Parts: sequence; structure tokens; C-alpha cells
Amino acid sequence: MIDEATEANVIEPLATIFRNNNYEIKPVLEALFTSEHFYDVVNQGCLIKSPIDHVIGCLREFGVVFPDAAANYAEAYAMWYFVRSWAAQMAQDLGDPPNVSGWPAYYQAPQFHEIWINSDTLPKRNRFTDTMINSGYTVNGKKLIIDVLAFTRTLPNPADPNALIDAALSIIYRVPLSVQSKQTIKQQILLSNQSEDYYWSNAWNAYIVDPSNVTNFNIVNTRLKSLYKYFLGLAEYQLA
Repeated sequence: MIDEATEANVIEPLATIFRNNNYEIKPVLEALFTSEHFYDVVNQGCLIKSPIDHVIGCLREFGVVFPDAAANYAEAYAMWYFVRSWAAQMAQDLGDPPNVSGWPAYYQAPQFHEIWINSDTLPKRNRFTDTMINSGYTVNGKKLIIDVLAFTRTLPNPADPNALIDAALSIIYRVPLSVQSKQTIKQQILLSNQSEDYYWSNAWNAYIVDPSNVTNFNIVNTRLKSLYKYFLGLAEYQLA
């Protein structure tokens, strides 16, 4: 909702920048994206992600790598199509809006962005993230998948289960998760229902020392897949 304060302190100054720069949009976006208003906590997690935001955002957050289109356009195109088709199943077929007004979620009062979530689309959102973590999508031997171990290795201190969870959530969530929720998730998934943090730390360190060991690999890979599937399935992940 746009109130009088927003109109006076945000919209009107941006409109002035727009006019003063001969209606060039770049200076307006620079001012908006560097403003305190843009990063205000009250503006975080206040919209449900569109299907395109959901599927592409997920792949970017986890650093999923696509084939080099210059080397093999057919493989890259097949994977682009795979991602686009998932968004289409969630009611946003890129390049093919339902009518000249576009998708109702962008204009239809009073629901607006809430239109994206219903009994059909929400399960498909969860199936997409589950698929990307479990099996991915393979074309000619090239796999598009969330590599949970590679992603976790990029985090500052993955041997500490608390630091791991905080760092992961800082990347994939736009809203905070309660301390109690994080502790419960840690114990049930990373610690396999044990009480001490070393149950995860020992498993992770053993994997780092000998990543080729199948047992070491399976222990951490299984727990991390369960962890990230759980995070991506929570309501908080649907918020932009």
C-alpha cells in the first residue's frame, strides 16, 4: 500500500530525478537501489515470488551451472526450456501472458501477488525444488542440479551446524526464521536427532578429509539434501 509518506518521500523524489534526467530510467533505478527505503526491513519478504522469480532465483541462489551455449546450444536450450516449462506449470509461461493485460497477479485486486499460490501451484513449486535437489535434469550426460555439497562448501564455516544454517538462510531467505525453528531443524536433520553439535561437525570434517569415501559422502549428502529440501518447502521461501 502506498501511503502519503511513501508518496512524498519516495515517489515524488524519484519522479523529479526522472524528469531532471530527460526521462532516462537508469538514474531513477540507481537512486532507488541505493536508497534506505529499498533495503528497509518492512519491504523484505512482503511479496510472494512469481514463478519466474521462484525457479530462476532458486538456481541462482545455489549457483547452478548451465552448459555453455556457445559450445552446445542444443543442450543449453533444452535446459532453458526445462526451467521455463516449470514456471509455465506454476502459471507463468514466460513470453506468453494470458492476455494483453499480462498476468493477473500484477494488477488484479484485491489478491495481486497472492494469486500465484493455490492448491495447484504450491505443490508444483515444491516439486520443482525437490527435483532440483534430488535428481535434477539430464541432457546428453550434462546434469542441471543443485549440488548441495558444492553450495555448502562456499559457506564460511560449514563444520559448525549453527553457522551453516545461518549462512544458508542469509542466501535463500528474505525473512528471518525463529531461533527455536532453527534449533529444531538443526537437531532433527543435521544432528540426526542427537543433541550435540559435533554429530554434524565430525561428519562434515570426515567428508572434507576424505571426500572419496562413500560412507562419508553419503552421510553429509543425505543430511544436506534433507536440510535444503526442508528450507525450500517452507512458506518463508515463497516470499521475495
